[in-house]
Amino acid sequence: MDTRTAITELIHRSGLIMDERDFKGYLDLCAPDYQYRITAYSPEIRKDMTWLEHDKAGMKSLFENLHRHNSDKSPISRHINVCLVDIDEAAEEASVTSTIEVFRTTLDGGETELFAVGKLYDTVTLGHDGPALRSRNVRLDTRLLGYGYHIPF
Repeated sequence: MDTRTAITELIHRSGLIMDERDFKGYLDLCAPDYQYRITAYSPEIRKDMTWLEHDKAGMKSLFENLHRHNSDKSPISRHINVCLVDIDEAAEEASVTSTIEVFRTTLDGGETELFAVGKLYDTVTLGHDGPALRSRNVRLDTRLLGYGYHIPF
């Protein structure tokens, strides 16, 4: 498998694993120095907002404590489309830009709705064991997510 295909599969796999709530599987796709952020721009305050920011240990703690939150248990489906893959062979990493649409299906009737849209800005480290996520910035266009959903995109 060529490098570009392996990177694209990594990005798609990260969404499918999160859809299955396989949090350990997600963290296994990440490099030890992994950084995760959810950001959005607020036209009201004319600034970027950071809604969530964790390193790999912080993500692990978040996942371990999800059962303690009073959360919306509706399943979500992440549809990721990898758009750009810029490989820097000398740095052994790649920058990947993808679009993401998140759909939520309600538990009380099975109605599916578009929940959020945005872009993923990933940095992928290229090693001998294959590509791994080094950082992810989920840049949301959607700013009204309601309440009670604590699982990262």
